[in-house]
Amino acid sequence: MVMGKIHSLESCGTVDGPGIRFVVFMQGCPLRCKYCHNPDSWKISDGKDISVDEIVKEAKKYKSYMKFSKGGITISGGEPLMQYKFAKELLKKCKDEGIHTAIDTSGYIEIEKAKEVLEYTDLVLLDIKSYNEKVFKDLTGVSNENTLTLAKYLKEINKPTWIRYVLVPGITDNMEDIENLAKFISNMDNIEKVQILPFHKLGEYKWEELGYDYELENTPVPSEEIVKKTKNIFSSYGLNVE
Repeated sequence: MVMGKIHSLESCGTVDGPGIRFVVFMQGCPLRCKYCHNPDSWKISDGKDISVDEIVKEAKKYKSYMKFSKGGITISGGEPLMQYKFAKELLKKCKDEGIHTAIDTSGYIEIEKAKEVLEYTDLVLLDIKSYNEKVFKDLTGVSNENTLTLAKYLKEINKPTWIRYVLVPGITDNMEDIENLAKFISNMDNIEKVQILPFHKLGEYKWEELGYDYELENTPVPSEEIVKKTKNIFSSYGLNVE
């Protein structure tokens, strides 16, 4: 029996891929994003033990909703690929049930491990925090090398992909960095859309509860003008943006 550590389950998610989705939030993440709204998902040891079969049994209850809305199951996190063997087995069993599969990942994993999971993944939601190596490391604590390597591999295997970009004033709103990212993904035929996610502070209270220092306390949400400007850059490279 394949067991995993999970943070939580959401039965009718609507923002983690197409249609109505059963979302599995995995526990554990190697990144320490300054804007993370689930810092309680960082430590893998804090997760609840659950088996692949238990999740599949629960997910199957919502198959009619998935079918009607062209939805499916999404494994998110934390970082779902930290538990890549569990993710692989879960997605494989969901595929056997005819359920559309997606993963929401930062891409921070060795490519050979990612390949095992991608074999059973219909859609990848790839969070690219920044194309700028220094900004990425300052924001997350790790390098963007694995993320960009995964992006290139997704192009190579023509895996349907949505790029997610969190727009944080003073950190990820540098227009040159955004343009460089747009250039990087513009020749990837597998990119179905780019999602611009405006920064918010909905998880700030969790940082306080956990005793963590929340550095973005005084960071505002991005203006409509900056959001529009960012979307226009991606659009100018022929990318579908929302």
